[in-house]
Order: sequence, then C-alpha cells, then structure tokens
Amino acid sequence: MIENSYVRSITRLGHLLDWLPSPLGSILILVFAAGIALLSSRIITDALPRLPGLRRVQFIHAIIARLRAPIRNGLMIIAASAALQATVGFTDATTSFLEQVFICLFILNLGFGIIRTFRLLTDQYLTRISARDHADDITVRSHQTQIRVLRRLIEISFGVLTVASSLMVFHSVQKFGVSLFASAGAASLIVGLSARPALTNLIAGIQIAVTQPIRMEDMLILNGDWAWVEEINATYVVLRTWDRRRYIVPISYFLENPFQNWTHSSPSLIASLFLWLDYQTPVDRLREMYFEELAKCPDWDQDKTSIGCQIADSNAQVMSIRLIAGAPDANSMWDLACDIRERMLRRLRLEMPECLPRGRTAIVPGAPEQNAWPDALVAPPVNRPQDGPYRGPDMPVSPPAATPGRP
Repeated sequence: MIENSYVRSITRLGHLLDWLPSPLGSILILVFAAGIALLSSRIITDALPRLPGLRRVQFIHAIIARLRAPIRNGLMIIAASAALQATVGFTDATTSFLEQVFICLFILNLGFGIIRTFRLLTDQYLTRISARDHADDITVRSHQTQIRVLRRLIEISFGVLTVASSLMVFHSVQKFGVSLFASAGAASLIVGLSARPALTNLIAGIQIAVTQPIRMEDMLILNGDWAWVEEINATYVVLRTWDRRRYIVPISYFLENPFQNWTHSSPSLIASLFLWLDYQTPVDRLREMYFEELAKCPDWDQDKTSIGCQIADSNAQVMSIRLIAGAPDANSMWDLACDIRERMLRRLRLEMPECLPRGRTAIVPGAPEQNAWPDALVAPPVNRPQDGPYRGPDMPVSPPAATPGRP
C-alpha cells in the first residue's frame, strides 16, 4: 500500500515534467526521489538521538554516528529504485540495467553497513573490558589480540563475499563466474601460486589469534631493539620502538623465527645492573647501602624475593657486583636500573671513595742486587731528605744530591 502510494505520487510529479525530454524528466525524478530520501534520513538521524529517552544512551549515539552514512545511502537507493517504476523515459534495457545497479548498490551498502556495525560492537566490548579496574593486563591484551585479528579476517572475508554477491547481479558477471567454475582446477592452481604469501600471512594471523605468541602492547626484542606491538593486522604487524620508529613485519615471521617476548606470561621484569668496584669494597656494607637506596626507588615493585646483591665476577683489577630488583613492567625496569646505578655511585663517591676502581702499578728490580727505582730514572734529580718521617728504618743514608751548576 505504501509503495503504491509512493509510486502514484512520483507519477503525478512526472506529469509535471512532461514538457521536458522523457529521459531528462526520468533522471530528474530519480534525483528528486533520492533528494527527498536524503532529507528525510538527515531529519531522522539528527532527531533520534535527541529524544528524551535516548539522550543518555551512549550506545544509541555511537551506532547512529557510525551508521549515519549507510542509513542515508540505503534510503536513497530504496527511494530511487521505487521511483524507477514511475519513469517512462528509459528503454527496457536501460530500466533493467538501472534495476541491477540499484540492487548492486543496495547489497554493497548493506554489507559494509553490517561490517561497520560489527566493528562498533567489538570496539564497545574492547572499551568495556579495558575500563575494568580488576581486569588482568594479560587478559585484556589477549582479548584485544584475538578480537582485532579475527575482526580483520572476518571483515576481509565478508567484504569479499559482499562484493562478489553484488557483482553476481549482472548477467555478464554470472556468465564469467560459470566459466570460471568450469576451469576451477587450473584457476585454483594459478591463484594459489600467486597468492601464496598473502594466504600464508592470513593463516598465520589465525594462528596468532588462537595461540597468541604475541599480543597487543607486548614488548619484543627485534634486531636488538626494544619494540612494542602497536598493531596486529591480517597480514603484518606494526612494532613501535622506544625512539618512535616503526617496524613493519610480516605476521608469518613470528611463527617461523625465534624472538624474545618479555611480557608473554607477566608484564613484571627483573632489572639487573653491574658495578665494577675495587677489592677493598666491604660487600656487607655495600649490600646494606643497596637495600637502603632501593627502598627509595619509586619504580621498585616491593617484591623482596627478587632482590639481590652478589659478587658476580672478578679479574686482576676489579670485582663485578650484580644488583637485581623487580619492576612492574619494561619501562619501569629500565628506569629502575638507571635510578639504582645513579644512587649507588653517588653514595660510593661520597661515603666510600676507596671502593671505586683504581689502577695498581708494582715496580720491581731487574736483578736482586739492583734497586727497584734507580736514581738514573728520575728526571730531573730531586733532593731526598736524609732524615725525617718519610725515611724508612731500613733506608740507607745517601749523600745529598748534587745541585745543578755546582761541582
């Protein structure tokens, strides 16, 4: 009933344009119908969020904002296709072609509208789970990884089906599809060989979403760089380094190559640093000093089971002291190590400067009857006191050195 009334109204409008050429009048009718639909959709989409019961419903505002364009396009397509029945200026072949075009556009608009709705629902879920105070960080990142990867795959698959369904409306495309299925053996072989890298990455994306060797915001070590997982797409992964560079890595790389994931099981890490100190260092006092300074570090996770101060190594000059402490994440781990190193060096410089590394030199004689430090090696000659606090008990008394210029 509504469609008949709409067609009759459009027909009466067409009679007012009888003075124009029939094709031009029919085109104006279609444009007028689409314009009326656009105006009506604007009024509906702008007025609906302002209704008293819907003003505070944020989901309604979000879905209208996301689907405003598909709704308007859909109403315009429906209005124009319905008005096509009231046109008389097109030939039968043109009318049939326009009907196919409208059906094709409607399928495309509907399919991509569904994709937008699916993306909105997944975004709402991710926002809700991220806003929970008690949510585990690993659980949140696991859900983000699964939803983002699978969403891309579903969108790509549904988009391909939508485009294929819309094109199958045309008879020429249907004939091409039948001939393609007739030669499916050769076509599948050619397509499989040419699309092997893309298919490999798509399958790897599914494996990444299921097994999750990497997740969103995981910290990885790649080519010696610290990098965080910024995006996981259907075929590649974007990694963000600490200096804001980006690595674009094929997603299959993470299934075929070993790599370090520092936040796979837990974001907490242990900071480790080394101090090279002299053998005169009192390790017990150094350990007390370390515990005092660690308690002042804001990046320490307060886990006393993960702290330590031990002699890790030694050589002929110094010994190596390893200091370890826990941190809640990778950034805090780096800051904690730098903070501890700065605090310990300041305390050692002020309180125990004898612990800092020093160079030692021992001078020995070439033969038992020779002196360890012959006077001939001293230049210029210096006067040595015969008596005094600096002369050892076994030091022989030698005659005073000759003064330059005197016999």
